[in-house]
Amino acid sequence: MESFRSWDGTELAYRVVGSGPPLVCIPGGPGQAVEYLGELGGLSGRRTLILLDNRGTGASAVPADPATYRVDRLVDDVEALRQHLGFERMDLFGHSASGGICLLYAARHAVRLAHLVLVAPSLRVVGLPSDLAVDSVLSRRAHEPWHATAVAALHAVPATPEEQQRYRWEAAPLLYGRWGAAAQAQAAAEPAQFAPAATDGFYAGFAPDPALPARLGELTVPTLLLAGEHDIWPTAAAVRRLAVLFGAAELVVQPDSGHFPWVDDPAVFAASVEAFLTG
Repeated sequence: MESFRSWDGTELAYRVVGSGPPLVCIPGGPGQAVEYLGELGGLSGRRTLILLDNRGTGASAVPADPATYRVDRLVDDVEALRQHLGFERMDLFGHSASGGICLLYAARHAVRLAHLVLVAPSLRVVGLPSDLAVDSVLSRRAHEPWHATAVAALHAVPATPEEQQRYRWEAAPLLYGRWGAAAQAQAAAEPAQFAPAATDGFYAGFAPDPALPARLGELTVPTLLLAGEHDIWPTAAAVRRLAVLFGAAELVVQPDSGHFPWVDDPAVFAASVEAFLTG
């Protein structure tokens, strides 16, 4: 791991893997260590992945001010990383909750972006619903042997932390296109990757800026929005709503995939991202 000091002196860690043009990667969760991104389905074979641990997660230090965990404040860490790396412009990748960080970064620092890649992005920062047509998505998988248990767990209200973990595991198949060994291994590793303070602080006191959708519509940064066909948060239908806000975003819906498309079909995922970055 390498490290740098961000704008407020907090030491942040990042990992560099792969070869080729750089792609700066911000993890989601929120509050999850970047290790869950792995090497993005082999994208490291074509890109140098710069994988940041957000403040208070993974190998990065806990900030002195908990208010800096908030999604709009984390934008400043992304900019500090760019400056540390010495990039005039960069290709930026966000997944899930960090999609919100990257959307806010794009609105604030568009001139610093060469390409923007958002995979299963959270839509909360733009005030859009993430569960559009989710019942239809769930019904398409009713034939799966785990379906009834997973849906029940998804809607259950846990009474204890232990119950919360059990429900999380039972609902986990809904986040993947294939509940096989790779998906189960990633889901099993997740609980140890979360930092509760960073998770709780991500949206604490945050309210969407009503002007953000209009600013996104003015962006000229080439943008890829990639959604999983079976994802339940955000659904592909919800990501299509986000695409409408952009003037010329490219939308890809990866078949037979969920919230982690690089786990479900690594080759297709890596090829889609690389085709966009080089196209």
